[in-house]
Amino acid sequence: MRANPAIVIFGATGDLARRMLFPSLYFLDADGLLPKDLRIVGAARSPLRDSDFRAEVEKAVRERADAPLDPEVWKRFASRLRYCGGDATKADTYGCLAGLLEGCEERVFYLSTSPALYGAIVRGLAGAKLSDGESRIIVEKPIGRDRASCDAINGELAQHFSENRIFRIDHYLGKEAVQNLIALRFANTLFEPLWDKVSIDHVQITVAETVGVEGRFAYYDEYGATRDMVQNHILQLLCLVAMEPPADLDPESVRNEKVKVLRSLKPIAGADIARRTVRGQYKRGVSEGGTAPGYTEEEGARPSDTETFVALCAHVDNWRWAGVPFYLRTGKRMPARASQIVIQFREVPHSIFGSNELIANRLTIRLQPEEGIALTLMNKTPTLAQGGARGGFELKPLSLNLSLDDAFAKTRRRIAYERLLLEALQNNSTLFVRRDESEAAWTWVDGIIRGWNQQGLAPAPYAAGTWGPSGAFALTERNGHTWFE
Repeated sequence: MRANPAIVIFGATGDLARRMLFPSLYFLDADGLLPKDLRIVGAARSPLRDSDFRAEVEKAVRERADAPLDPEVWKRFASRLRYCGGDATKADTYGCLAGLLEGCEERVFYLSTSPALYGAIVRGLAGAKLSDGESRIIVEKPIGRDRASCDAINGELAQHFSENRIFRIDHYLGKEAVQNLIALRFANTLFEPLWDKVSIDHVQITVAETVGVEGRFAYYDEYGATRDMVQNHILQLLCLVAMEPPADLDPESVRNEKVKVLRSLKPIAGADIARRTVRGQYKRGVSEGGTAPGYTEEEGARPSDTETFVALCAHVDNWRWAGVPFYLRTGKRMPARASQIVIQFREVPHSIFGSNELIANRLTIRLQPEEGIALTLMNKTPTLAQGGARGGFELKPLSLNLSLDDAFAKTRRRIAYERLLLEALQNNSTLFVRRDESEAAWTWVDGIIRGWNQQGLAPAPYAAGTWGPSGAFALTERNGHTWFE
């Protein structure tokens, strides 16, 4: 970075900043990864003195830390912190910011705010001449709620920041296990030769949450599971699974291959809407050992047909994946919190093992709550079974397990935002979403939502604490498959 760099966090008193951003910056500082002269400026409506702001940040960091804060590290980190209070839509707020950033040659602005404020903020930064030169901007998802609003937001950003200075963040891309997908595929000769329709039967991607809307009904009801999770997190995972090998790890090389996947997604429309999609909304049930309210019984709720669960059968129409179903599933009030990718290989073409039931090889990549990789293989049991001409083989499926938590037990498990913030500070956009990526994803998702509306397909109810409506199971079973829980 250039001399006297700075990062400004708009929405500095908000939930994301307190839970993720400031703790992430502190941990980076503790590991000696922040530039020694980096200035950290918080910007929000609340009128706070610098000392009050530092106290709020210290409280947030202590709540997130696994051990007591190092006094020397905190002293150094606290000395970086400044605060600017004001309305993001008012010009005088940016005069305050300009004063705090005087002498900073490289500036990164993190918009941890409602997307409705993005336009006002970039105009304010431009008016104060803070968007010039090396300045970069990080924006949180969702980038709109459909393709049209996505285009509008991207258009506002592009008026004052060139594309190479816009970092669209998706925190899933900061998870170690997600990044490990690239290493798993392209650093091992074991998998890539088998990574296609010839060897793989189908793929499952599941992101399940046990919680409901957690007091965020107004926000969630505007987006629902499809816009909130599928359009970004799940499609990003699909891209990393399905993309072709990039020429190198240059940001544009990786993102070019991801865009090709999104553009190869077969549209879901017409009669396929009912066959290849399932919407659900949780009703009252039992979750995490207690009674859970239904979606429309949550705090601040109203009658709604917003989906809290969605399952899709997607197809990537290219030579590598033609005919291979990609089952995508996400929902709230599920029986377990789990994010995983399952690569189901095809069965052996002919069994020489008589009556033994052979289980096809399966690769499971666990993203959360534990990070790990498991490969299911058939193995001979250590028995003296009578097999005659079959050789006495009794087989059993066993898993080769790589637990990333165990393998790196002495390494602190990082917050996903730590890597993303560090990459943005270093001007590396590999793990961020390019404009054409977000637009291609919205184009595909919009077609599904439009089909639901045209056909009047309301969400099917499912009890809290279950794996969604019955239609989700029919989605896989009609192809002879089942979900892996």
